[in-house]
Amino acid sequence: MEVEFKKTELNRIAKLVLEKAKYKTFAFYAPMGAGKTTLIKAIVKELGASDSGSSPTFGIVNEYHSKVGEILGYHFDFYRLNDEMEALDMGLDDYLNQDCFVFIEWPEKISSLLPSDIQNVSIEIVDFDTRRLMLS
Repeated sequence: MEVEFKKTELNRIAKLVLEKAKYKTFAFYAPMGAGKTTLIKAIVKELGASDSGSSPTFGIVNEYHSKVGEILGYHFDFYRLNDEMEALDMGLDDYLNQDCFVFIEWPEKISSLLPSDIQNVSIEIVDFDTRRLMLS
């Protein structure tokens, strides 16, 4: 699937991504400032999270809960990761083996650790307000 969208259409795109996704683990490939975190927040909101959270850049992982307290998923930002061993040390395998959504920013930092059942999301910057999303 490939679609261009404006920033004002994030809710529609979040729904579309969830409808078309084959897996619960998502790898987001995009340059800095393309809107990875913003799209993940919209997806988490669409899932019914009690809090849409923020970028986990400094904490590496955010945990999202439903309004009744169940874990909906985890959001990783591996931008500041120095090597794959850091991801293993923090228990990435345990997170990936849970039955919930997992959103990974900068997956290229942990490429050999990514599961085979993963939904790749690529975002390109078209212009200031427009993005192109590819789901594969």
